[in-house]
Amino acid sequence: MRKSRWIQLVIVLVIVVLGTAGYVTRKTTHADMTITAVGSTALQPLVEAAGEEYSGQHLGTFINVQGGGSGTGLSQIQEGAVDIGNSDVFAEEQKGIKANRLVDHRVAVVGITPIVNKKVGVKRLTTAQLIKIFTGRVTNWSQLGGRHQPIVLLNRAQGSGTRMTFERWALKGARSKPAQEQDSSGMVRQIVATTPGAISYVGFSYADQSVQAITLNGVSPTDENVKTNRWPIWSYEHMYTSRTPGPLTQRFIRYIQSAHIQRTLVKQLGYISVADMHVSRDVSGRVGEK
Repeated sequence: MRKSRWIQLVIVLVIVVLGTAGYVTRKTTHADMTITAVGSTALQPLVEAAGEEYSGQHLGTFINVQGGGSGTGLSQIQEGAVDIGNSDVFAEEQKGIKANRLVDHRVAVVGITPIVNKKVGVKRLTTAQLIKIFTGRVTNWSQLGGRHQPIVLLNRAQGSGTRMTFERWALKGARSKPAQEQDSSGMVRQIVATTPGAISYVGFSYADQSVQAITLNGVSPTDENVKTNRWPIWSYEHMYTSRTPGPLTQRFIRYIQSAHIQRTLVKQLGYISVADMHVSRDVSGRVGEK
C-alpha cells in the first residue's frame, strides 16, 4: 500500500513539474521573444525585411512591425506600450515627447521626393513653384507648363515624420493647405498613381515607376545628391527605445545597424546608410561635414 501511494505521489510531482515547465516555455516564447516596433511608414519596409531575416536566424523570435506614423511611434515608446518607436524625425521635433527619456538609434537615411501623377505633364519644379502648389496659390498644372488639369493635393497625416520633413525642407517651413490626408506612404503612392492631377511626397523607396518623381531646382532626387545635401529633403531614420531596452531589443537594433544589413537591405530597399553620408545634420538643421 505504501509503495502504491509513493508511486502515485511521484506521478503527481512529475505532472506538476512538466506542466510548470511547459507554462514557462510558453510564457517565454510569447512575452520575451517578441519585439513590437511601431511608427514611421517610411522606415517600415526596412524594419520588416530585417525582422524577417532576424527571425529566420533566431527561431522563436517574432518582430511585430506596425505603421501609424512617426508621431504614433514616439508617443507609444514614450508610454512604454511598445519596444521600439520608429521615426523620421528627432524626438525633440515632436510636441509632447520628452526626448531625454528616450534613446535614439539612427539606422539609415531616407530621401523624400515630391511625386505627381504621370499624366500631369510636369517633371521639374522650383522650390517657389512647389510652395505655391501646396499653399494653394497655383491650382492648375497649365500654370506650370503642364496639362490643363486641376491640381489635386494629397498630404500625409498630421504627426507624420515624412510630412514634417517635407514641410521643413521642401516648403521652407510653409504649411500645406488642408487637403486629403493618408497615414500610409504606400497608399499615398497608389492614390497619386491613379488620380488625375495628383501630387504628394514619399520616401525614395516608395517612388516607383507608377508615379513621376520631381526634379527640384534642377537637382534630381538621387541618393548621391542626398549624401552631399544637394538634395536637402531627407531625414535620418530613427529607432527610439526607452533608456533601458530589453536585451532582445538591443540585439535586434544592433543587427539592423550591422555592416551586413547596411550593405544589403538598406541599399536594396532604397535607403542610404548613415555611414555613406558625407554630411551630418542636427535637430536644429545645422549641416556639417562628417
